[in-house]
Amino acid sequence: MAPLHTLSYSLATASAFAVTSSALFGSVWAADSSSCANDLSVAYDAPVAADGWSYRLIANDLERPRGLLFDTEGALLAVDSGVGIVHVELQDDDGTCLQVKSKKTLVKNEDLNHGIALSQDGRTLYASTVNDVFSWTYDAVSASLSASSARTLVTNMSNSGHVTRTLLLSRQHPDLLLVSRGSEGNDDVAATDRDSGHSQLRAFNVSALSMSASDSASTSTSTSTSASASGNSDDSTSGNSTGPYDFLTGTLLGWGLRNSVGVAEHPSTGGIWSVENSVDNLRRRGEDVHTDNPSEELNFHGSLNGSTEHRGGNYGYPLCYAVWSTDDFPGLGDLDTGDQFAVDPPEDDDGLVTIQSDDQCNTDYVPPVLAFQAHTAPLDIKFDDDGTTAYVSFHGSWNRDDPVGYAISSIAFEDGQPVDPSNSMDAATPILRNPDLANCPDACFRPVGLAWDAKGRLWFTSDSTGEIFVLSRDSDDADSNTDGNGDGNDDEGESGSDDDSAASQFFPPRSGAVAVTFVAIGMGLLLA
Repeated sequence: MAPLHTLSYSLATASAFAVTSSALFGSVWAADSSSCANDLSVAYDAPVAADGWSYRLIANDLERPRGLLFDTEGALLAVDSGVGIVHVELQDDDGTCLQVKSKKTLVKNEDLNHGIALSQDGRTLYASTVNDVFSWTYDAVSASLSASSARTLVTNMSNSGHVTRTLLLSRQHPDLLLVSRGSEGNDDVAATDRDSGHSQLRAFNVSALSMSASDSASTSTSTSTSASASGNSDDSTSGNSTGPYDFLTGTLLGWGLRNSVGVAEHPSTGGIWSVENSVDNLRRRGEDVHTDNPSEELNFHGSLNGSTEHRGGNYGYPLCYAVWSTDDFPGLGDLDTGDQFAVDPPEDDDGLVTIQSDDQCNTDYVPPVLAFQAHTAPLDIKFDDDGTTAYVSFHGSWNRDDPVGYAISSIAFEDGQPVDPSNSMDAATPILRNPDLANCPDACFRPVGLAWDAKGRLWFTSDSTGEIFVLSRDSDDADSNTDGNGDGNDDEGESGSDDDSAASQFFPPRSGAVAVTFVAIGMGLLLA
């Protein structure tokens, strides 16, 4: 293994959408791109932004960029999976006219693969491997890390299958670090046992963790530290510890979560939300239903002060899943989109799984707040400052003949909850999409991490293409030097007003209503 610290471095009906689709995607804002020094272009059909949004490609020389954030000096920090953590200094000429001024590797570690977080004061940086969460003292002014400050905070998380460990440092409770751990493969029977640690979201009080000198030394020279759980508090949100937390000692926020890669905290209410990548190749009563079922999910985990009933609840995996499409669904009964249903037992359960009924699934487990098109693979979620909109990156499908997803969407919120009901099929409104999903996944962007900068611009990574983009609202970007199609030219991109409506680009038509308005994204398995 590489040494850890090498420094140097939308629409309720088809008719409604038909009226608005050309307005949403038919207008590609043009400007004189020659006034912006950044003329990078994508090597595939340029993405199409919704009306009111512009974007630009900022970097295209990374290996597999995943999680990202901004430091207190405005520099971009990103996990480049298989490389480590990179620091990108930007030249900002306002709007979307930015370019890379310099780039260097802060931490060389091929095992860092997704998770990244930064303390509110900007002085502590966190990142994760499949097994461990690490921290370093970080200096944003000098863009440097202190190797001697390296610490292992959480350990004992390793499993095959889903290997990312998403990190979220609470803003309302700055001492608490949330860690999301996925399943071991598609159908993970072990996830029915809470003590397995599989498919769970937990919180850890990182300020209560004191570290011995020997642990610091071992961490600074190796990426494979696997400290024991001895000395860890049974409740990691209180007390002190002399060594890394065992993952199982963290405060449980939710389990039965197959692979909740995106995790966010609502800025007003403090509510914790996650987006779930659900199961593949699903059968129900002996029939293959995997094309449009089960749904991906938006789940609510309550607040970190413990005031909400669902905190620590079981969300169903691998026994219960949520309906997306009711068309030709075996044993539909009264089930609707977003309702939980029981499935056939995994082939390798060896009689260990007690099969649930649909009624049990809907009474004994926590249901999703919203459902998304199957196989769209949501990988991140970020709220705007006032909490009225959540943005979700949909990585794009792999387990479906007709691709779906490959876009970034917005979801309206009010009073800390989604505006749309749980059975809505158009709660997510695309703001950036690939123009022709037939080219996906090989020739299109696949969004992963999202991050806001200090000027309110939304940044995202595309791991499959090694790219980083910036998105900006035109209303906040009146002088932006971009045509909105990301190719560095002032010609118009695809308008979305050809034979296929914008909605049908995201997922196939349903009987009785053409097109749903989603951004879907398929899993990408190991790093989904």
